[in-house]
Amino acid sequence: MKQDIILSGVGGQGILSIATVIGKAALDKGLYIKQAEVHGMSQRGGDVQSNLRLSSTPIYSDLVPMGGCDLIISLEPMEALRYLPYLKKDGWIVTSTAPFLNITNYPEMEKIQAELARLPHVICLDADEMAKEVRSPRSANMVLLGAASSVLQGLSKEALEHGIQAVFARKGEAIVETNLAAFRAGYDHAIALPNA
Repeated sequence: MKQDIILSGVGGQGILSIATVIGKAALDKGLYIKQAEVHGMSQRGGDVQSNLRLSSTPIYSDLVPMGGCDLIISLEPMEALRYLPYLKKDGWIVTSTAPFLNITNYPEMEKIQAELARLPHVICLDADEMAKEVRSPRSANMVLLGAASSVLQGLSKEALEHGIQAVFARKGEAIVETNLAAFRAGYDHAIALPNA
C-alpha cells in the first residue's frame, strides 16, 4: 500500500489538523509516514500546503513528485487547481467549493468549477456550509476529511475517527464530538455520490 496526498488551503483553515489526524491514524495502523509542510503567509490568508506520504514499506522522500499524487484534499477550490501538475491521471481531488477571496484577481468561480468538472475523479462540497449544518462551523476541515476518507486508501473510516478522538481529546469531549459529527457529515455526503 502506498498513497501520496497533497493537502492545500489557506492559513487558518485547518489543513495541518487534517494532516495530524491522518498521520495519527496511519501510525496507529503501523504504516510509514513522511510529511512536509509549506506555510505561506498563513496569518494573512496565504497558501498553506502539506505533502503527506503513507506506505506499508519505508519511504525515503517526504515530497510528493510531479505526477505522483494520488489525492489532493483542498479546503479552497483555486488551491486545488494549483496542484494539478502533481496529480496522477487517475488521482482524486476532494475540494470545498467555498472560495476564500483573499486576492483581488481571484478567478471567476464558474471557470474554477469548469476546470474541476473536466477532471475524472472529483468530489466537490461546500464544507463550510456542511459544518454549519451540523452545528460545528469551525470544523469544515473535518467535513472535508470525511469526504476524502471515502477514497483514501489504507485507512478506514473508523481508523480516522480514532485519529480525530486522539488528536482532539485534550480539548474535551464536546470538541471531539463536534469534529466527529463534521467528519461523518462529509463521509455520508461523499459515499452518496455516484462517482465515489
